[in-house]
Amino acid sequence: MKSPFLRRFRILISALVFICFFLVFVDFRYIIPADYFNYLLYLQFIPSAIKFYDLQTMIAGGFIIILVLTLITGRTYCSFLCPLGIGQDIFSRIGGRIRRKFRRYGFKKPFTVVRYSILAATLIVTFIWGIYLVTLLDPYSIFGRFITLFVKPAVIVLNNLLSGLLGKFDIYALSHTPVKGYPLLVYSIPAAFFLLIGGLSLTRGRLYCNMICPVGTFLGLISRISIFRIKFDESACTRCGRCSVGCKSSCIDFLQYHVDVTRCVDCFNCINICPDKAISYGLVSLKKKEHQTDEDKRKFIAGSLMFLFGLSQTARGQEARTPVPTKASTVKENKTTPVCPPGGGSIAGFNKDCTACSLCITACPNNVLQPAWLQYGVAGMMQPVMDYHRSFCTYNCTVCTEICPTYALRPLELEAKKLTQIGKSNFIKDNCIVKTEKTACGACSEACPTKAVYMIPYEGNLLIPEVNNEICIGCGHCEFACPTTPYKAIFVDGNAVHQVARKPETKEPEVKTPVEFPF
Repeated sequence: MKSPFLRRFRILISALVFICFFLVFVDFRYIIPADYFNYLLYLQFIPSAIKFYDLQTMIAGGFIIILVLTLITGRTYCSFLCPLGIGQDIFSRIGGRIRRKFRRYGFKKPFTVVRYSILAATLIVTFIWGIYLVTLLDPYSIFGRFITLFVKPAVIVLNNLLSGLLGKFDIYALSHTPVKGYPLLVYSIPAAFFLLIGGLSLTRGRLYCNMICPVGTFLGLISRISIFRIKFDESACTRCGRCSVGCKSSCIDFLQYHVDVTRCVDCFNCINICPDKAISYGLVSLKKKEHQTDEDKRKFIAGSLMFLFGLSQTARGQEARTPVPTKASTVKENKTTPVCPPGGGSIAGFNKDCTACSLCITACPNNVLQPAWLQYGVAGMMQPVMDYHRSFCTYNCTVCTEICPTYALRPLELEAKKLTQIGKSNFIKDNCIVKTEKTACGACSEACPTKAVYMIPYEGNLLIPEVNNEICIGCGHCEFACPTTPYKAIFVDGNAVHQVARKPETKEPEVKTPVEFPF
């Protein structure tokens, strides 16, 4: 096929895919249903492979479709379905607009040692240590982290500016939404990858895909035996070199009439630019003997990869009602274990499957999920962790368990989630303002949805909290509500393995909070 329609078709499909992923990650109104996420993520290679490894069912077999697609069409995944690849195409086009020479790529020899070393290192580290390198280098996860940490806040700021502007004309179609940031250190990894990938795509096209990305390298190996590929009509070619200059993968050696199919991402720019119609996309010719491949190596790589595999407004109201301490708390919270989200089952199992794509972080309606820095150790950097100083896990919410593309967070029915104990509350009496300032409080008890935190007599008319960890689920309502700083008087320590809490009784507690509460 030599029709320019191929390139237009690629642009149309990739634009739709990019827009869909963009909307999913910047949806700060939470209007996109969770089922939509699952359909969209089905064909993302690494998340699908990890999910398949856990479930052993074709329901999670989207990556197999990608492998079959690659065997038939070559690396079309990289141009049609990978949001990071599509983003690189956008950047390379911007680079071409800035300086024309950026669009003149030309044939370059492949970085064979680098690309296969990174793929081998990723597989070896994954086999021995876990999916840390996969977490860092998975293209879908890189895209998700960047959009969540940088683009989504920018969209919210723009929304707030428009909201204020329209409000002056008595138009209230948009409402103000607070911008909530993340710990400063977690921005470093997405920022570093943005500078690396953005710089390479602006000046060198798809160099990142063909030098660093392990998914691109692996699919490139499979594309060696693809049925459809870019090919030359040597009788028609005048060796003008336009195809090579316009190839963003730098994989066309027009002097030798050769296309390096391991790097070609089937963007079809060469077909569109060729004035002689000497380049086409179609069935591979069997006249020439294909380069012999190492089947044992392919089987090893394929087998190894298979192995890898109350809301914010309420919170603000809580803050407004809570008494303000006059003294700083002095006893540090002894948190021994981080709190991983419900549905994780255990921290070890969660860390093994999570690619840190940030989809659950951006979808969490209460912003309690934050990118981890060293809470899980080096191997768990950028994976989501509960931060109860910033917010709490809404009792009636299961969004994160519904949208996880790798099954690192297993789907939970709401009633099951309400009994899943992800951590236990710990009370530090020496930090509590009831003891330190003789001030009536009870914010933690008031906020607790299961009443695992309740008030008991202390001194005079004062009541002080007590914790029943049999019914505590570790949701963090109490920790977030506690007004003491810098250390909380009550905090949640995570369970390394999630447990089942006892169902809370509905009878009234023996000691009731006074009707005239101090706040």
